[in-house]
Parts: sequence; structure tokens; C-alpha cells
Amino acid sequence: MEDETRTESGLLTGKMVHLALPVRWSPVAQQGRGTAEMACTYDIHPHGARLLSAREVSVGDLVMVERGRHKAICQVVWAADPDSALRGQFTVQCVEQGRTPWDDELRQMEEQYQPVILDGQMLRRGRGISRSDSNRRRRPRFEVEGEAEVVGGKQRVQGEVQQISEFGARILASEPLRLGKDFRLMLNLLGVSVALKAQVKYLVDNLGVGVEFQEIRLGDRPLLSYVLSELKTRRVEEFCPVEVVHEPLVAAVG
Repeated sequence: MEDETRTESGLLTGKMVHLALPVRWSPVAQQGRGTAEMACTYDIHPHGARLLSAREVSVGDLVMVERGRHKAICQVVWAADPDSALRGQFTVQCVEQGRTPWDDELRQMEEQYQPVILDGQMLRRGRGISRSDSNRRRRPRFEVEGEAEVVGGKQRVQGEVQQISEFGARILASEPLRLGKDFRLMLNLLGVSVALKAQVKYLVDNLGVGVEFQEIRLGDRPLLSYVLSELKTRRVEEFCPVEVVHEPLVAAVG
């Protein structure tokens, strides 16, 4: 399994495995450990995991995560909005290098992907299933600021996400990408990371590209839906009507 990359926000952005494992976790503070809680992993990673638990946490909290005889001190690097569909989920990153409580499972499993679904049809990589322009643009596109990493063979290119929809994105890459190129795409948007397999569909100016999603990492579909839902909400709020108060004009006295 290749090493992970990390963004400035500290989020885990390398390969993850979607796997549910029961773990115990407890807050760590200067006065000692708090009461242990049961949780379930959503994704596991060589240096952390995404967990689901009933207790709320905050970004920056230190927690002890245990599975059997193995344990690790971790820091919370992301926590879902409690009012969103991802409520109860949070991501932890191990503070110290070394064995994680789920190392055995990571060695036995590989990252898995599933096809992106559109109008009941599967978009399989390399099969060249085409769609009309009107069908391709049926889903709304949203302006967004985020990070992208393109990995194809020996090429690893960093970029910025400019637009995203349910089935594609527009990216400003740091290096030219070839039209029709297939690659693994990691998106870091609104505090979550989504991994996809995609293909360059069109070029924009010099380094801009439009990509079409072919497959999405198992377990990441809810994360992509969360991002799109947040962007949709923000766009609606931007266009909310503004109340205009009409004050009577007062004539200036000379």
C-alpha cells in the first residue's frame, strides 16, 4: 500500500479501506483519560481512521483509540456538522508513528472502488460509454475551492478544484494532463477527502481540465453527497432575498 499524502489541514488523503471495525475510544486530557466509548470505524488508514460514535468531539481533541490489545493516541482532524447527514463521524490521525490498532486488517485488504451510476447506467473505465452534452450537464455544477491530486502511473500532479458536480469536476493542474488520460483522483473539499478514478474529457486553456468520474472509492459516495449538499446550501443562502428598508428622505437645512 503506497504511503499517504497529507494536506496542510492534516487530513488523511492517501489510500483508505472502507471497513467497519468495533473500537473503543476515550478523550485524553492533562488530568487523565475520560470515560471510554464504543465506536465503529468507517474507513481505516495506515495513520488514522474515520470513526462513527454517539459522543461529540471537536477538531484538535486528543483521544485514545483501542482495538483488542493495540491502542494509539490520536488527534481529531475533522468532525462532521452535527446537523448534516454525516453526524457522528470524525477523523482521527495517529500522533505517534508506529503500529495502528487496525494494522492487521490493512495488510489483508486493498482499497476498493465501485462504478459511478448515472440514470441507471454504469460508467465503466475504459468502456467508452458516451453521453450527450445535455445529459452530461443535467446535474448542477458548483463553484468550489479545494485541493486535488492526480496519480497516473509515475505521474503525480497537484491541482486546485474549481468546479464540481456529481459526475465530474474542473481542475487547474500544476502540469499539463493529456486528453483521455485515466487516473486516480483525490479531492480534498470542505474538510473531507474523496477518492475517485476519472478521465480527462476536455482541456481548458493551458492547465485547466474537465474530468469525468468513472469510479468512486467504496464508502466515499456519502462524502461526495455531503460536499454537494453543503455547496448547494451555500449557493441558496447567497441568493436569499435581502430586506430593503426604505427610509424617508430628509431635506438638508441650509
